[in-house]
Amino acid sequence: MFFLLMFASAAPTTLYGVYQARWHFSTATVTAVFAVYALVLLAALLVLGRLSDYVGRRPVIIAGVALNAVACVVWALAPGVGALFAARALQGLSVGLATGTIGASLLELQPPGSGRAAVLTAASPSMGLGIGALATSALVQYGPDPIRLIWWLLLAAFVAGALALLAMPDPVSRRAGWLRSLRPAVSVPRDARGAFAAALPSVIAVWALGAFYLSLGPDLVAQLLRSANLLWGGLAAFLLAGVGSLAAIAAARITPRACMVGGCLALLAGAGLTLGAIAATVPAVFLLGTAIAGVGFGCGWTGAYRALAADVAPGDRAGLVAAIFITAYLSFSLPALVAGLATQHYGIHDTALVYNAVVAVLAAVAAALTGLRRPAGPPRPRDEHSRRRERVTGS
Repeated sequence: MFFLLMFASAAPTTLYGVYQARWHFSTATVTAVFAVYALVLLAALLVLGRLSDYVGRRPVIIAGVALNAVACVVWALAPGVGALFAARALQGLSVGLATGTIGASLLELQPPGSGRAAVLTAASPSMGLGIGALATSALVQYGPDPIRLIWWLLLAAFVAGALALLAMPDPVSRRAGWLRSLRPAVSVPRDARGAFAAALPSVIAVWALGAFYLSLGPDLVAQLLRSANLLWGGLAAFLLAGVGSLAAIAAARITPRACMVGGCLALLAGAGLTLGAIAATVPAVFLLGTAIAGVGFGCGWTGAYRALAADVAPGDRAGLVAAIFITAYLSFSLPALVAGLATQHYGIHDTALVYNAVVAVLAAVAAALTGLRRPAGPPRPRDEHSRRRERVTGS
């Protein structure tokens, strides 16, 4: 279900151009529809992220799956651009509600001594995004009823998944206090602020690049290849997110610091290659650069997340994780929205050049800051009074 939720989130990547051709809206509207997903997801994650600790894992996951099923119906029957905003918001709410709960459930339900949950949690989102974009582009290009077929197939998959989830044992018992869980808790503990500042450019670069490929990527690829075949746009998204997923798995045994620095360097190399390929209009080099950037996408994000989580005491981790995801999802929405507006004045070619250059600079800064920064010692445990004070001053 984790994989399927992210698959559905990437399905509109290819379809944006099809809707745009039929309803004649601007590229800025495409990125606005895309941004709604990330912003609603972020709000849901912050407000509803701890709900399953009180009402149980299974009901929350089923609710998230049901919301995505409704979104599929809205996508399939959409009469105009307003429905696209509604469908994307439903998908954001679904993913924000369910994915954190699924990650916790995988940890709690895995057999004793198994490390499969961490691998699945790292691999499923990126692989779902990559395969979702690629499979949808193939269906839209070669299948019947290009706008609706993928959504009816996903609806059937979500209904089957919801029924299967009824058989899942719930690792959490229902308890009182769920209203208190709706209050967001965001903080960067004092000991983690240096590492957070060093990792910030990497997190922004990774998610901003992913947003570009999943929103404007098909338009750029179509221009570079001078081809109307939609499969190329899906392939580019797969090379970024799919390769990123495999890279994150392969780097699981590397130290977080080395993983992050290596990811930033790969992101820098990949962004540099794609920058040159866009400028010189060399499609093969663009696809190669995208695959190399995919290594950076997977390792840069995974390394940054692991490094930050290791820098704090367990009692401070929840607030820091919230701060990390605020940064990630804002980077997944706002830069793409700005790029969409820029294309109205400068075109997709020049916008992509500047966008990739900014990503390259951010990756270089992150590699330098992390490489020069001394490794942090083990996190010091703090009493509740200190943690409460830092939540106020460091939020």
